[in-house]
Amino acid sequence: MIMETATIEILDGKATEFEAALEVAKLVLAQAVGFNVLHVHRGIERPNVYMLAIGWDTLEDHTVGFRESELFVQWRELIGPFFANPPVVEHWHLF
Repeated sequence: MIMETATIEILDGKATEFEAALEVAKLVLAQAVGFNVLHVHRGIERPNVYMLAIGWDTLEDHTVGFRESELFVQWRELIGPFFANPPVVEHWHLF
């Protein structure tokens, strides 16, 4: 399994709306092949910054299978309008 982290800065004053949209987006993400788990963390020092940690079976499950699917389009339509900047995405090996 690999872990994707996405650091997302959202627009000021939109936390409640973003979190509501994210609840719906989680249902979309859960349908993706290779998806395992999602943990959402909200910043303490910067409460408009969220860190998503998403477990995938393989890197390709995220970078190809999900990112090139209709599910990704739905995911971004739900949460993308709240982004202040493009997310910073990285991938990690678990050991």
